[in-house]
Amino acid sequence: MSKSLKRVKQALSDAGMTCEILKTGTDTHTAAQAADAAGCQLDQIVKSIIFRGDTSGHAILFLTAGGNRVDDQKAAICAGEPLGKADAALIRAQTGFAIGGVSPVGHLNPIRAFVDPKLMDFSTIWAAAGTPHHVFELTPTQLVDLTGGQVAEFTTAPK
Repeated sequence: MSKSLKRVKQALSDAGMTCEILKTGTDTHTAAQAADAAGCQLDQIVKSIIFRGDTSGHAILFLTAGGNRVDDQKAAICAGEPLGKADAALIRAQTGFAIGGVSPVGHLNPIRAFVDPKLMDFSTIWAAAGTPHHVFELTPTQLVDLTGGQVAEFTTAPK
């Protein structure tokens, strides 16, 4: 078991959650792949999108419904600072995860998080469990509680 997957399992356990982590038979680098693997709707997939705060230099996490896209300007307003691209090194240093398997929980360092209101429309949602081959199911309320995320409008619907 990878270190990343162990961290996610431990974070869930520490929060008193007993959810099953699903090992997928294929990569889940995209929301569509993850939805197929989990057998759910595209918007039930939690995408972890990370930007770098241009002022703070810190990584900022935007947890987005699978079919939505982050609107850069709306996200910057939520963050209270201009945003830039977070490179793989910043993402790895802040979260401990590689791109493609960033979980909303189990980060190496605290991270500010914002949650797409679209995720609140479902009874359950699915998120990456620290690898491109593992996902776990939780409720939107659990996502907000686990991440300390603020529900905020920062997305644009797909074209």
